[in-house]
Amino acid sequence: MARVVDVDARGLRHCETTAVGVLLRHQGVELSEPMVFGLGSGLSFVYWDSKTMGFPFLGGRVKPFQLTVNLADRLGARLSVRETTSPRRAWDNVVAAIDGGRPVGLQLDSYHLDYFSTKVHFGGHIVAMYGYDDHDAYLVDTDQQGGAVSTSLSSLAEARAARGPMTARHRSFTLDLPGEPPSPRERILPALAACADAFLHPPIANLGYRGIERAGERVRTWLGRTDDPQRDLPRAALLMEKAGTGGALFRNLYRDFLGECTEVIDSGKLRTAHRLYAEAAAQWTRVAALIAEAGATGDAAHLERAGLVLGELSGIEREAMRALSQVAG
Repeated sequence: MARVVDVDARGLRHCETTAVGVLLRHQGVELSEPMVFGLGSGLSFVYWDSKTMGFPFLGGRVKPFQLTVNLADRLGARLSVRETTSPRRAWDNVVAAIDGGRPVGLQLDSYHLDYFSTKVHFGGHIVAMYGYDDHDAYLVDTDQQGGAVSTSLSSLAEARAARGPMTARHRSFTLDLPGEPPSPRERILPALAACADAFLHPPIANLGYRGIERAGERVRTWLGRTDDPQRDLPRAALLMEKAGTGGALFRNLYRDFLGECTEVIDSGKLRTAHRLYAEAAAQWTRVAALIAEAGATGDAAHLERAGLVLGELSGIEREAMRALSQVAG
């Protein structure tokens, strides 16, 4: 058996911030989950649909692992990433880190993990690994999934080798932090600027505030988009509120990040954005409830109302990001 000593195996609300939090705390850096999410410019929006998909997908954050890349850049940390098509080399990469006394981050497909009771393929799931023995791997996942958990080595190998949307080639990573990280203000302003710029100037119409507007148009048709609305609509709502998003499709995490920022930076524009994201978070929870109700009842009026709220949310978030772009500028 090999385990990294003194790992703080706390499960948080979101998988990537949970894993990165483990790596940071092991090096003596304690940041709240909202601060990790915000410094990583994690907030985004995507309305994703195609002929090959069974049902549309609403995403509220940047693509998997981008948050970690962004955060490492903000903290001036060295992010060491290893990818390979060889399962043996992939395992050797992990063993080298753990035997060297360091927890390691892994990107994998959660479908194959033993402790996941809901079996849905998601190749962008990220965990921290801190130990192994002859049969099991010891991981840290979200609080919802159990925090400190274990899975068989065979299931971990399947999860890491999986191919499909958002998967990586046996990706593992570690973080090395500088002796003196930047001050809070130096970290926050670039994070606000990057997040606002991407949200306000999306390259295609299904991203950022434009994507929310599009979702408001398309969600009204969702009863006709599925053969099983009682399954697919409540599942979509669950993903928005409960599936590792921190609630309200990550808007709760970003609201709390902005609240922490107001304690460091005295700015009326920042306080305005904080207020607007508090409003947006509540409205996203309302949208999820309306979508779930539409699935349960088959009543399209709930989707019509959800579409109207999403139209309003596009404007609210656009205004909030404009305020943040002025803070950062």
